[in-house]
Amino acid sequence: MKDILSVENMRKSDAHTIECEISSKELMMRAAKGVFDSVKWKEPVAIVCGSGNNAGDGYALAVLLNDASIKCTLFCLSEKFSEDGRYYFDMCLKRGIDTVDVKSNGIEDFDKFNTIVDCILGTGFKGQVRDDIVSVIEKINSSQAYVVSVDINSGLNGDSGLSSCCVNSDLTVSVGGFKSGHFLNMAKDVIKDKINCDIGIKPVDMPYKLIEEDDIKDVLTPRKNRSNKGTYGYTALIGGCDRYSGAIRLAYMANAAMRSGAGVVKVALPGSLRSEVSAHILESTIFPLPDRDAKAVYDEENMDELISNVKTVAFGMGIGVSDDTKKMLYHLLKNFKGRLIVDADGLTIFSKMDKELIKNRKCELVLTPHIKEFSRLTGLSVDEINVSPIETAKAYAADIKAVVLLKGPSTVVTDGNAVYITYRGCAGMATAGSGDVLSGILAATCSYINDTMMAVICGAYINGRAGELAQQKYGSISMIASDTVSHIADVISEQEKK
Repeated sequence: MKDILSVENMRKSDAHTIECEISSKELMMRAAKGVFDSVKWKEPVAIVCGSGNNAGDGYALAVLLNDASIKCTLFCLSEKFSEDGRYYFDMCLKRGIDTVDVKSNGIEDFDKFNTIVDCILGTGFKGQVRDDIVSVIEKINSSQAYVVSVDINSGLNGDSGLSSCCVNSDLTVSVGGFKSGHFLNMAKDVIKDKINCDIGIKPVDMPYKLIEEDDIKDVLTPRKNRSNKGTYGYTALIGGCDRYSGAIRLAYMANAAMRSGAGVVKVALPGSLRSEVSAHILESTIFPLPDRDAKAVYDEENMDELISNVKTVAFGMGIGVSDDTKKMLYHLLKNFKGRLIVDADGLTIFSKMDKELIKNRKCELVLTPHIKEFSRLTGLSVDEINVSPIETAKAYAADIKAVVLLKGPSTVVTDGNAVYITYRGCAGMATAGSGDVLSGILAATCSYINDTMMAVICGAYINGRAGELAQQKYGSISMIASDTVSHIADVISEQEKK
């Protein structure tokens, strides 16, 4: 797992390192060396610098490029310098490195440069990009050069990954540690590739963690011959109604759960929809719920029978919002002692429930909202959540003592204390049924992985990686949710071979 830091954590950690261990000038040169070593340089190189320490990294990089006989030109957008930036800028002048004062001379374009290094705005940037800088960013983005952003793409918020205007990079070289803005919201669309260079800064506060391929191999090990279906857990999927019978999407869930390793999957749905669904799920069992007009009706004995031998319940996918489905969720919170995953309509019901009931439940709780569902849960607007998705999810999880999986371009998983980010996933997963597939995968991993957080992290990784493999085959436009299901086995096979 790699560390991911908030901008504030990075600021504090940087200051502590300078105070106790390494001088600021040395850190700046280490940052420049990290960038220098990360790029296959094609000259001539343009280094576009703003006014802060991010610009200072650019000046130090120019020194290294010049010493390596790589032709570079500095484009200075400001006459202001940080103390360390001034130190390295003076070194550039002494070496006779070409320097352009953009305020006085402007920039027509960057057509003659093969590589552009973006050192305009650092991770501390917030708000709107100034018009004069917007003009420069647009020239960078319209160039044919290979674009390298130092620490973060100029104009991209280091915490949220939001921007009104930012540099589109071929490579972003983060310094000291990845920032959450490298992964959230717009990040995937403006950063083609990224790498972190460790310059000796240790986090002061607990960092977030990036989940990588090797982090889940220990829980997806080959199974023992001396085991049976009960070893790997019985799980129940509760969903479907007349408006959303979910024949296909419940099949996605059931097949996703089976492919993800569940021992037994029971699909609980209104009994009158049984024939519509049964043809699509061969390995799972059907558990008919009492219903009226193809809408589930609450029955205490029926619910007790359903949950009597299952480790995991996934509730809410297309079940509808009614007094009966509210009673069903109430029953699960009050009586179920396993792991309860709530999604879709279940989250709408959940958002209106009494917090004391939620906090006094008997089950472990996993919520899987997308941004609009999370808005209903928290009472915050989508814009408010997007500005601070990690800390908002963390605070909500802590408040109700649950695991929250917040869906997005990157997936945030938190129990209110630790925060994990999975970067897997792709644009092709923005299609009907993808959330149902994730719920099915989670229902499985939560049935046989003992640690709840690890089970959710593992499920999120499997889902995202399977989606990536599906997109490689079908493309982002033509891909559908069942394509993700068809690649789950490939992801798990990758892990079993490690």
